[in-house]
Amino acid sequence: MELLELSGTALASLIRRGEVSSREVVAAHIAQIESVNPVLNAVVADRFEAALAEADEADARRGGDVGPLNGVPCTIKECFALTGMPNASGLVARAGVRAVSDAAAVARLRAAGAIPMGVTNTSELCMWMETNNRLYGRTNNPYDPRRIVGGSSGGEGAIIGSGASPLGIGSDVGGSIRMPAFFNGVFGHKPTGGLIPNTGQYPAIETASGSRYLTTGPLCRRAEDLMPLVRILAGPDGVDPGCQVLPLSDPAAVDLSGVRVLTVPDDGLLSVCAELRQAQADAASSLAERGARIEEIRFPRLKSATDIWSAMLGEASTVPFRDSLYRGEDRTRTALLRWMLGGGVYTLPAILLAGLERLTDAFPARAERFIAEGRALRRALDEALGADGLLLYPSHPTPAPRHYVPLTRPISWVYTAILNVMELPVTQVPLGLDAKGMPLGVQVVGAHGADHRTIAAALALETDLGGWVPPWHTKSSR
Repeated sequence: MELLELSGTALASLIRRGEVSSREVVAAHIAQIESVNPVLNAVVADRFEAALAEADEADARRGGDVGPLNGVPCTIKECFALTGMPNASGLVARAGVRAVSDAAAVARLRAAGAIPMGVTNTSELCMWMETNNRLYGRTNNPYDPRRIVGGSSGGEGAIIGSGASPLGIGSDVGGSIRMPAFFNGVFGHKPTGGLIPNTGQYPAIETASGSRYLTTGPLCRRAEDLMPLVRILAGPDGVDPGCQVLPLSDPAAVDLSGVRVLTVPDDGLLSVCAELRQAQADAASSLAERGARIEEIRFPRLKSATDIWSAMLGEASTVPFRDSLYRGEDRTRTALLRWMLGGGVYTLPAILLAGLERLTDAFPARAERFIAEGRALRRALDEALGADGLLLYPSHPTPAPRHYVPLTRPISWVYTAILNVMELPVTQVPLGLDAKGMPLGVQVVGAHGADHRTIAAALALETDLGGWVPPWHTKSSR
């Protein structure tokens, strides 16, 4: 199992030195996909033959001028264009759509030498916290198939958590990188808004502000891959209106003994379970042992996080979700009736979101009030973080719940979502397993542009608390 536990950086080094071939590495991960995917349903379309051919090409290049990930396998969230592969985002109406070029982030990853093995499942139009749709079906958690993988990058989280891919690309407008990373026990990074271009995703947000709320970023099983991937992916592409040049510092230069760590126990509305509270406390203690100063703090406006996120995202969106879902014609009532009768091509969360969107549109003054609240919260967070601060914040009220439970607790995702409209960098860090063998974790939040600082904390917490625990380790110990 060793090849299935190493970082992409370590695999690239082995390949570069000739200690293992890219073909061996790619073949090992393909074999793991073939082993776990019948249960997980995470990879929804593969390109195994092409990947093995590209591995042979990578081996032939070895010793020459190669990219930093030459010969390393990866996976790609299906909402990103990957030449020749499906690009439906779980929407039945797009079942026949195939990408004719690579999305900006995909092109950069491939230019660095990474080899995509396939594309992974999403929630319908990437807008729900459970990865399930009528085109590809439901994705299951590698630690317990009865539980969710999160959304919308749930296929990525599940396949990386299963050891079948060392790294991949996800997108995040409400926690869609961080929730799957959390529920599946791996690392995920939502970069500073505007750092990485979103070009080539479906659906997309066309405004500059919306493109800073929607972020593209990496998921990976080892923290040492985070900053190299961010560097590979970062920088304007000339198309994304929200992407800008932002300086990237080195996590290795961060002295954690000079960092203030603010720990926020909850949002004041949704209580967090005892095991996650303890995991966050353990993370704070670990950083304190490295010299960080710890302070518990609360932000009262977090109680309004759901309304703030909805209002600010709505202001930044030019195309309503219902138009993307129903292809320009609002069919919410018909879609709901067909779902109730056991038919139709839409999932219930998508139908409900399309209906709720109209209620939001009907009260513009209310939306304006929460936009103002959001801007005030952003100022408060900026002031609290300052030039040397980090913030620990729960990822979700509980570890991965059973399938369909999120429908009974429909705003739990707000723990991640609020940070999108704050445009702050956030690293999701795994913190071991709970008593039922499910992953624990915490969000590490930094000031605008301080991606290196959140990643430095992730590296330290991985060293101190263990990081990703491969599912086969947990099963062998039970």
